[in-house]
Amino acid sequence: MSVIKLSKGRDSSLLRRHPWIFSGAIDSVDGEPAPGDTVTVEDSRGKTLGVAAWSPTSQIRARMWSFDTEAVIDAGFIHERLRRAIARRAGLLSATRTACRLVYAESDGFPGLIVDRYGDYLSCQFLSAGAEFWRDTIVAALAELSPCRGIYERSDVTVRKHEGLAQRQGLIHGEEPPALVQIQEQDRLFMVSIQQGHKTGYYLDQFDNRSLVQRMSAGKRVLNCFSYTGGFGIAALKGGATHVTNVDSSGPALELAGENLALNDFGPEQADLVQANVFEYLRELKNKNMSYDLIVLDPPKFAETKHQFKKAARAYKDIALQAAQLLGSGGTLVNFSCSGAIDPALFQKITADALLDAGRDGRITHYLHQAEDHPVALPFPEALYLKGLVCVLD
Repeated sequence: MSVIKLSKGRDSSLLRRHPWIFSGAIDSVDGEPAPGDTVTVEDSRGKTLGVAAWSPTSQIRARMWSFDTEAVIDAGFIHERLRRAIARRAGLLSATRTACRLVYAESDGFPGLIVDRYGDYLSCQFLSAGAEFWRDTIVAALAELSPCRGIYERSDVTVRKHEGLAQRQGLIHGEEPPALVQIQEQDRLFMVSIQQGHKTGYYLDQFDNRSLVQRMSAGKRVLNCFSYTGGFGIAALKGGATHVTNVDSSGPALELAGENLALNDFGPEQADLVQANVFEYLRELKNKNMSYDLIVLDPPKFAETKHQFKKAARAYKDIALQAAQLLGSGGTLVNFSCSGAIDPALFQKITADALLDAGRDGRITHYLHQAEDHPVALPFPEALYLKGLVCVLD
């Protein structure tokens, strides 16, 4: 087995069990490991710290499999890691919750692997050289541990380029999923496109937050921005909202939102579907003196890297400012960011500055984050990417 030795003083994060080793921390490599090969990790004095998956083209040059110096990374190890991850979610899936994340990468000790369940189908992403190396073993183990009709791969993401991997998508086990798979979360029904939908098909991370919006929506006029296939809008209507306006730039997403509304027995008189640029549409609504009781802002990731956080901060502030101007007294702003480069403290400051510029006072009633099937490993704060605020305005 090849050995990577760290430079002096570059082992502190590993001693805290953070799983990433960056290229600048490596002093030498003994051997010629191929992408995904298991390597032994040593500190500058030659003390073994654990074993990792090698990724020669990535800035994250190695990802730790285990801090157990005796660990052997083989089919048995892979099977056991997957078994533990799936067992942690055993109490989540039920007759009224038929979709959830089964494996969440580093937080489940499986760097670069995402596995989501949608009804009778699994949707996977192999995002690192290590996950790619063990792909066939992973698929076989998943078929055994989480029996399903089919496993579909959604490794059609740009992050694979950093790992020296081409994008890939397609069936990898069992039956091809239908164009739309129906899932249920509590009393909400959704059709999910595993092949074409965002991420692995849907935003499972907002499960709890959709439920919260449902509880807050009785008797309210709701504006659902960046609505995708209508998740928050349907939650609001289920909670008794008088009317919902769903806004998104994607025609196909809104078309599926319409199907989801009908699936939940809501008619066109209860919800509008507006294809528009949200930034521009919010200004149009302000010019028309429109007013809402509750506004949800759930935009896509505005910052892919830390270098983009200033541009992202301006975008988050802009939409929050525009939304605040559309809320009446006592109105509620539900504001989200899924950009890892924007930490919770900065996001709160951005929201506060937006309300200040809008001439509004408000207070936070809830701090929000991703659902429990997207846990955050204590040594790996990067796993916490979704943050949200519920603000009630004066």
